[in-house]
Amino acid sequence: MGQTLTPSSLNKSQATAEPMQSTSPNGENAPASGFSDFVQETAALTRRLFIQLQRRPSTLIAGIIQPVMWLILFGALFQNAPKGLFGESTNYGQFLAAGVIVFTAFGGALNAGLPVMFDREFGFLNRLLVAPLASRFSIVLASALFIATLSLVQTSVIILMNAALGAGLPDPLGLGLVILIVLTLVIGVTALSLGLAFALPGHIELIAVIFVTNLPLLFASTALAPLSFMPTWLQVVASLNPLSYAIEPIRYVYTHKDWLFSSIVMQTPFASISLGTALLILLGFSTIALLSIRPLLRRSFA
Repeated sequence: MGQTLTPSSLNKSQATAEPMQSTSPNGENAPASGFSDFVQETAALTRRLFIQLQRRPSTLIAGIIQPVMWLILFGALFQNAPKGLFGESTNYGQFLAAGVIVFTAFGGALNAGLPVMFDREFGFLNRLLVAPLASRFSIVLASALFIATLSLVQTSVIILMNAALGAGLPDPLGLGLVILIVLTLVIGVTALSLGLAFALPGHIELIAVIFVTNLPLLFASTALAPLSFMPTWLQVVASLNPLSYAIEPIRYVYTHKDWLFSSIVMQTPFASISLGTALLILLGFSTIALLSIRPLLRRSFA
């Protein structure tokens, strides 16, 4: 009935126990190991999103074709407009470029919650939540990295296409500023979209919010027309729209090679907005968006 311990069996048991004792019982390497696990989890979840994109590239293709069509067709609509009508831009295509860049990045970030919503509905998110993850924040970070990468690809195509249409290119520092503005906006809007993905009951409601939000925010911004073209009430609304504070700095660096952070980029009904002030407002929007979804994510991940 009982098992007799022999020297050979005792040695085997000690040998099998040694690997288990190789890990530090005091957890001295736990922080480094936890961070490494977090990076691996984020990389794996991000790679999963890119694999989905590779299998269904229509999302990226449509996200590139649509802004290019905006530049070509909508830009041609005001091709014969008098010079100076749209501020200091030489043509409407140059004026429109900033709006197309920002609104394309905004649209992609607003859709960031859809993959998470579908994961919720198909049960994959529940599997992630019960898995021994180093941090569930990797789920959010993976979506943000994926959307930011797509936005940079779309922005690069729009800038190159706009240059081919004769609108020119900003200087190298201006290009860096454009990328910084796009990433700041994408982070804030992605945070809001992920918050909606956890708050709304299903993808139909999320798609409805996206459709209802898109066009009003487009027309209530300076993407298609300057503030001076708008009635007073719409000027007030556009001045409260975060997209305007991403559009105007990009538009300014497109038309001014000697831009400074103190340069005035927008004259609102409330005050004159400098380039630096616009960046601070945009950064504040993204920070508030990130902080506002933290309680929701905490409840969802509990």
